[in-house]
Amino acid sequence: MSTTNAQWYPPEWPERIRLLSAGELTPVTPRRAATVLLLRDGPVGRDGGGGRGGEPAPETPAAAPEAAGAPEGAEAPVEGVRDGAGGPGGPAVYMLRRRASMAFAGGAYAYPGGSVDPRDERMVTWAGPSRAQWARRLGLDPGEATQAQAIVCAAVRETFEEAGVLLAGPTPHTVVADTTGDDWEADRAALVARDLSFAEFLDRRGLVLRSDLLGCWARWITPEFEPRRYDTWFFVAALPRGQRTRNASTEADRTVWIRPGDAADGYDRGELLMLPPTIATLRQLRAHGSVAEALAAAADRDLTPVLAQARVENGELVLSWPGHDEFTKHIPGATGGSST
Repeated sequence: MSTTNAQWYPPEWPERIRLLSAGELTPVTPRRAATVLLLRDGPVGRDGGGGRGGEPAPETPAAAPEAAGAPEGAEAPVEGVRDGAGGPGGPAVYMLRRRASMAFAGGAYAYPGGSVDPRDERMVTWAGPSRAQWARRLGLDPGEATQAQAIVCAAVRETFEEAGVLLAGPTPHTVVADTTGDDWEADRAALVARDLSFAEFLDRRGLVLRSDLLGCWARWITPEFEPRRYDTWFFVAALPRGQRTRNASTEADRTVWIRPGDAADGYDRGELLMLPPTIATLRQLRAHGSVAEALAAAADRDLTPVLAQARVENGELVLSWPGHDEFTKHIPGATGGSST
């Protein structure tokens, strides 16, 4: 089937699929990456916080986004998200819109995340399941415990870099309550610039990485015909009490707290641009009525990697994602062989 929604689909893909099918394109090895679906119960809107000092965040207009660089309290409309969206049930998820100028998925809504930094393998003070347990959960080889740590560290680091939220605390059973202030911003900027490793950052502040606050939800690999490829693990986590999200990323021009069902509806109307794994995870989250339910469900999620396949069928190129029929595309005028 062809889609009439807002699925991200770059115009150069058909030609790249044909080249791959003809054996004229060598797939790029994907980089490992991690992204985090930050969840919270309660109101949706631009206020990302659990309230300072543990106080509840004030009610805000539903799905009103936070513009990049806007002063506190500023709001701006976001296309595809209607005023009054959302309801009393289910958690809200934090999403950002990638700037249109971005080479990969420009203009698409996504979650905080990014590539693994080789320095994420450096030893950190760790709480939660062991590195070996994480390796098994992530589908890695038994000897890849250090690489498992790197993926988990990337998830926590990127969430801090792009949303200002830190899943770490002074003890194995606590989480920092406030990551605002000039000193925190200086460290965050140093992490983004790669002037500071995540291990150095945690050690300097005497913090423990809370791997137990993450649940792994899915794993998607960018198609073989795309030059910017990522092997990405999708995690879920609750927004820590007392912390507040903010658009700290130079890659995003909008952020929003929105219920998964409302975001999916915006996608279905063709108004919110998304990549297949983003809309797929939103549809899956829609079934859970609270953050606790979603985190509990993560333990049983199938992490078999989802990798797009392209084939020639009746003179058409057919692009599909196994297990996700809604993303199938038929591209007329195909020539050449087939590839998977």
